[in-house]
Amino acid sequence: MKVLFIGDIVGNVGRAALRKALPALRAKHNPDIVIVNGENAAAGRGITAAIAKEFFDWGVNGITMGNHTWDNKDLFDWIDDESRLVRPANFSSEAPGIGSTVIKAGSKKLGILNVQGRTFLPPNDCPFKTADAHLERLKRETSCVLVDFHAEATSEKIAMGWYLDGRASIVVGTHTHVQTNDDRILPEGTAFLTDVGMTGPMDGILGMERDAVLHKFLTGLPSRFVVAEGDWHLHGVLAVLDEATGRAQRFEKIRLTETSLAMF
Repeated sequence: MKVLFIGDIVGNVGRAALRKALPALRAKHNPDIVIVNGENAAAGRGITAAIAKEFFDWGVNGITMGNHTWDNKDLFDWIDDESRLVRPANFSSEAPGIGSTVIKAGSKKLGILNVQGRTFLPPNDCPFKTADAHLERLKRETSCVLVDFHAEATSEKIAMGWYLDGRASIVVGTHTHVQTNDDRILPEGTAFLTDVGMTGPMDGILGMERDAVLHKFLTGLPSRFVVAEGDWHLHGVLAVLDEATGRAQRFEKIRLTETSLAMF
C-alpha cells in the first residue's frame, strides 16, 4: 500500500498548492490513500466544512488536525458527522469528534490516529497512553496505521517514534511547519520523520506574513498574524507499506515548490 501524507496546509495559499500539486503527485507516485493535516487550512486557524469538502473532492481520503482544531466554531456543527476527519485523541473526553478512524479506499484500509504533544502546548491526556489504547483497537481492523503526532518539542516527537516502533506503520510529526531531515525506517519497521513540514507560503514565517511576526519578536508586543501571500511550497512524505505486516518497506520525503511543479 502506498500512503501519501501532506503536512500542515496553511490558508488559501496552502489550499491552492494542494489543488495544483495533487494531480501531479498522484500521477508520479500513484498513492492508494492520501491524508493531509488541515488544522491551519482556514486562514491559518482551523478548518471549515467547505474546505474539508474541497479536500475530499480533490481526492484526499482523510484529514488530521491539531491545536487549532476548535478555531472555527462551525466545526462543532459537523465534526460528529464526518468520520474522515480526526482531531487529537488525547483531548478531553467531552470533546466532540473522534481521535482515530480507519480510512477505506477500495480494498485498502489505513488506520489514522491523531495525538497532540504536551511539551510547550496546552495540557491534555498522555499522548503515549492514548496511542496505546487507540492502536489496540485500530490493529483489529488493519495492520497499517499512520500516527500524526502534533507536537512542538523535537524530543517528544522522537520519543513517540521509538515508543511506537513496530506497532505503527508510520509516525510523523506535524505542527512546527519545518520539514526535518531525519526520515528513516526504524528497526522494527516504523517509518518516522520528526516533522513533515508545511504546505503554504514559502516566503512567510511558518506561513505567516513576515512583518507581523518580526514586530512581535522585536517589541514583545501582541501582533495580528495573517497568512502570507506569494509562491508556495508543499511538504509531505510517501510510505510504501506491507499490508500483511504493517511494516514500512520504503519511505521518502517530498518537497515541491510552485516553480519545481512544472518540472515534476
